[in-house]
Amino acid sequence: MADRNVSNAGFTSSGIKGGTLASSMMSHEARASGGGVHSGGPTSTLQELGARSSTHSTGFTSSGISGGSQAAQMMSQEARSHGGGTPRGGTTSTVQSISMGGKGGK
Repeated sequence: MADRNVSNAGFTSSGIKGGTLASSMMSHEARASGGGVHSGGPTSTLQELGARSSTHSTGFTSSGISGGSQAAQMMSQEARSHGGGTPRGGTTSTVQSISMGGKGGK
């Protein structure tokens, strides 16, 4: 389910699909950063996972983040770098939201 949700959002093996949530996120992130999408940010992370159909296997599932997974490590690292919490709109929350079929936590 999580892989399908990411694909449905427009993150596919052939790239970001125009007119989708993915293309809107990419455009917004590029404008906010002065013209580019940064490696490790929400858009690039989701595109990497969508291209490989590996959202679920990395621990982002439709029922939440799997303990002991790559996703759990990512969430822990992001929380430490933000003083103990995972920020709304950050990489972890955005990837998890879309994996669950949401709109990216924004």
